[in-house]
Amino acid sequence: MKRILLTVLLVAVTAVWGWTFVVVKDATAAYGVLGFLAIRFAIASACMGAVSAHRLTWRTLAAGAGIGVAMAAGYLLQTLGLQYTTPTNSGLITGLFVVFAPLGARVLFGARPGRVLIVSVAASVAGMALLTGQMPGEFQIGDLLTLGCAAAFGLHIALLSRYAGPHDARVLALGQMLAAAILFGVAWPLAEPVAWPPPRVWAALLVTGIVASALAFYVQTRVQQHLSAARTAVILTTEPVFAALFGYWLAGDRLTALQLAGAACILAALAIETASGLRRQRAETQAQASAPPPT
Repeated sequence: MKRILLTVLLVAVTAVWGWTFVVVKDATAAYGVLGFLAIRFAIASACMGAVSAHRLTWRTLAAGAGIGVAMAAGYLLQTLGLQYTTPTNSGLITGLFVVFAPLGARVLFGARPGRVLIVSVAASVAGMALLTGQMPGEFQIGDLLTLGCAAAFGLHIALLSRYAGPHDARVLALGQMLAAAILFGVAWPLAEPVAWPPPRVWAALLVTGIVASALAFYVQTRVQQHLSAARTAVILTTEPVFAALFGYWLAGDRLTALQLAGAACILAALAIETASGLRRQRAETQAQASAPPPT
């Protein structure tokens, strides 16, 4: 049951992120991208600091900041890549974090994904390819930047699964938020004019800063204290499904039959991975129940 609860919590996080695609798109059309990200993560840092200051340790804060560098790099490379490639290419290539996460865990920490997990990853990649409606077009510099974004997000997932366990999740999330806020704050004046956000942008800043950053990354950190990088990556691939759902509901977007098939593939990958985990958990419980008592 614990595994199901963790999966539900992480799916809820991806639903929030999928919803904010519409929110962020409208907000950044009226305000600079780096300025939006800098203020968003500053708000998130303030929120996490308010609830974690009494548990603060420099060791955990430093660990979170190190992990947060990978997260911030992913956001920055994705933003830069969008200047030189199509949204279709960006969406598909970013989703390759589902490959980079287990690859990073394998290279850095020697973690070996099982066969069922490999099938789930493959189904997720196929689903994302279908969900975008087409394969990437002519390869260009923006695609390389976005590929770096996918690698950074995969590294972020792998690092969280490896190092989140012994740390307080709130302080670890605070470190990630602070690292992103500082990096985006430094990059902001180098790339865009610094200006106070217009009133219509503040609602998006508060929603993304408090809910989609502080709360969401705290939940992800807690969940990854118990789930592997590869399993987390499979669950997070439901994000484009929710993005499409909220795009349909809030922005009037419509999905083709091919894109609906892609969404089905991603959901099937999640179902396969969850069912496999439940079978494994049941087998472990039965083994423990049948084991002879210690003498």
